[in-house]
Amino acid sequence: MAGKKKSRPVVSGLVLLTLVAASGYLTVELRAQEEPGVTEVRNVGVLEGGRSSGASADPGKETWSRLENPARSVLRGSDGQIKAVFTDGARTATLTGPARTFQEPTSTSSKVSTTDWVRLMPEAWAAGAEKKKWFKQWYAENKDSKKDDIFAFAFQYVAGAPEKKDEQGTVYAGDANFGPLNASGAEGGDLRLEQSDFYDYLGVPYPFRDGVVGQPESARARSIDCSGFIRMVLGYRARYPLMSSDISGDGLPRTANGMARSKEGADILPLTGITGKDRPSAIDQLQPGDLVFFKLDTRTGQRLDHVGMVLGHDTEGHLIFVSSREEVNGPTIGDVGGVSRLDGNGYYAKTLRSAKRL
Repeated sequence: MAGKKKSRPVVSGLVLLTLVAASGYLTVELRAQEEPGVTEVRNVGVLEGGRSSGASADPGKETWSRLENPARSVLRGSDGQIKAVFTDGARTATLTGPARTFQEPTSTSSKVSTTDWVRLMPEAWAAGAEKKKWFKQWYAENKDSKKDDIFAFAFQYVAGAPEKKDEQGTVYAGDANFGPLNASGAEGGDLRLEQSDFYDYLGVPYPFRDGVVGQPESARARSIDCSGFIRMVLGYRARYPLMSSDISGDGLPRTANGMARSKEGADILPLTGITGKDRPSAIDQLQPGDLVFFKLDTRTGQRLDHVGMVLGHDTEGHLIFVSSREEVNGPTIGDVGGVSRLDGNGYYAKTLRSAKRL
């Protein structure tokens, strides 16, 4: 039960009402009114498209083919079924494996049943990489593996997730908060504070490769905001390189805006602007594991201000993403403050602006 979780403390009704009354900007209210729209449910387009160079058709062997938009290599089994997808310029790979179901019954009725497993390769993909020694070794180790992948990491921080500790006793997984309550009551203030990074959750200093040491704040213990959640999952857990900020070092930047505008990975839905007219006209190119970026708040000017990760289609055919949000106080695929759908005309679908495959 949510009321029994240690990492998401229950606030008394009187205190909560006081905080909400003092807030001049209530995101929950903004997201509650979702315009009904014609929802067009499509298959994940990255697995479709015409064949180009390198396609083979030997019915007794695995076959490789090259597809476009985005440029990628697809591996099929002898039965013609897709076994893996590798995108040029990206280190995340989507492999086909045993079926799993992800759900969060405390916040949504959506369930995502998928055979997609997303893993991080040691190098970015390029055409012909299937012939490289590093890839052959990596694929041999991962093609039939059931060890935790990026999706498994992500769901180790949702409501009710059990604690996991390393050999030093540091809790590195378990039910996470979004951030501490904003008790200032300042006009325009949010209910919870942002800027909780992965090392705040861990409660231990983190040395970045540029020499900067991230110092955790005790008030942010067990907390990760939207970009902090992505950095925890892809960086700290999957070992994608991390920047200490948006401008220092190399790797994944600190903020959603920094990630969206960086040169890391492959741009799947290129960023063209931040206004409503800049919403992508189609989302066919998205595939599980992609990062999706949103413009939610006019107070952030030209900056994109939210990031999540594509999980897949739910049992009703809607494309769902997972992210850390203040309304649910942590990582979620829930519907509090706006359903987690990228298709249709819901709050998040309308505020989607770009997507990237790391």
